[in-house]
Amino acid sequence: MRSTAVSRLSQPPARTVRCPRCGGPSRYAPDNPCRPFCSARCKLADLGAWASEEFRVDVTEDPQAPPDDAALS
Repeated sequence: MRSTAVSRLSQPPARTVRCPRCGGPSRYAPDNPCRPFCSARCKLADLGAWASEEFRVDVTEDPQAPPDDAALS
């Protein structure tokens, strides 16, 4: 039991950050399994947004790069 008390003292205090989904406060610590989200609901809503392609990562084409089919040969 002593080692648990010592490990709690050696950990830095938890930070509070903004939830990326709703903007509310979220505890950013190992005891929050949804971090950086405030709740499982926000975590799943964000996953759903990625799955339905609401979020996209823009890709810029390199004009000097060979075409994709040339890279396979």
